[in-house]
Amino acid sequence: MAHTAMSGNGTTAGDDPLQTAVWRLRSRACWVDAAALIEPVTPQAALQRTALLVERCLYTEQGWEEAEDALRTAEAQARTDDERGAAACERGQLAYAATLLGVRDRSDEARAALGRAAALIAPGAPGRALLDFRRGLLAENLAHAPQAARAAYRRAHAGATAHDNLLLQSFTWRHLAGLALRDGELAEARHGFAESLRIREELGYLVGTAPALASLADTEPEPEASRLREEARRLFRLLGGVPTWLSRQLAPPAATA
Repeated sequence: MAHTAMSGNGTTAGDDPLQTAVWRLRSRACWVDAAALIEPVTPQAALQRTALLVERCLYTEQGWEEAEDALRTAEAQARTDDERGAAACERGQLAYAATLLGVRDRSDEARAALGRAAALIAPGAPGRALLDFRRGLLAENLAHAPQAARAAYRRAHAGATAHDNLLLQSFTWRHLAGLALRDGELAEARHGFAESLRIREELGYLVGTAPALASLADTEPEPEASRLREEARRLFRLLGGVPTWLSRQLAPPAATA
């Protein structure tokens, strides 16, 4: 996934037409269609296909068996340490998503898989930034250790910047901003959420734009906050209610008597 699902392949002029088609489908929440374009005949292709289907699980809470099947294919094809590490990173993310979304507690599997990936992916390698980000997710959302999460996100942000991985930067900005907001650092949070939104809009990452708008709204005064939330609702409806977990954040406030 380091080379695909967080990297924004297909987003710049001169990219391979296949990657451009995959990106356009993925950014519009059409992960199954995007995965169908990729024949898993090489380790890299198998990893990319897996990454798409794992991301689908996290955004839709569906497709777990398809993702698991793709992951087993990627694991079987992996030959180098980087490939085995990337496959382990995907297994960790799939287990994390299942745990976070209440499908099944796979937290031990997630930690073990990301630990295995850390032993295989060298520091400074392109895939290391994504691994650091995912370790931050585990620390924040499963271990409830915000300090460890912040350190991991900062490492991921530095790695994403070094490798010009704009899409991953949008995620690191977003999650660092979320921690800042929890600490009451409103200006820092607003800046981070605004940077995340800017990158996603520039890349055309439509499926990630509604969450970015909703998060930025949490840092803005009225009437700007309501305008941002309404735009997030519009995109959320346009994509058929994806990501599913955003519905709670976008729900109108309950009427008071």
